[in-house]
Amino acid sequence: MSGHGAPSLTIDASGAKVAIVASSWHTTVMDGLIAGAQLALADARASQVDLVRTAGSFELPLVAKTCAQQGYDAVVALGVVIRGGTPHFDYVCAAATDGLSRVALETGVPVGFGLLTCDTEEQALDRAGLADSKEDKGREAAEAALATWATLSALRG
Repeated sequence: MSGHGAPSLTIDASGAKVAIVASSWHTTVMDGLIAGAQLALADARASQVDLVRTAGSFELPLVAKTCAQQGYDAVVALGVVIRGGTPHFDYVCAAATDGLSRVALETGVPVGFGLLTCDTEEQALDRAGLADSKEDKGREAAEAALATWATLSALRG
């Protein structure tokens, strides 16, 4: 879900246990992403919300998978990777993205994708859900995880 054209979601997540798995790099951006996710989960009345921190974005998939295996109904993965002068950016972004997709497919637990992959810090700040931001990707990732949880719950009966 992204910016213009994003759906407006209203989800009742009563009974849902959700883990927010968040990297530790880029504190200001991460604080905004986490706050947005927490607000969305509170608005949806999720029964339990736990914040689990990782060293960086590369570590998100393993920690997300462990949360999924520990009984969380949904996981919201939040991180920031900002392009530098080496291919490191490409490797971390690809590994984290692929890993988070595999977590959802292998466990059947929804994973909200809140990994910002930006060229500049300004782009990340614009998406962090801060007072001056244009978008709130933390909120969007939480809403996506909850919407998928609700859909899967209905399909599974």
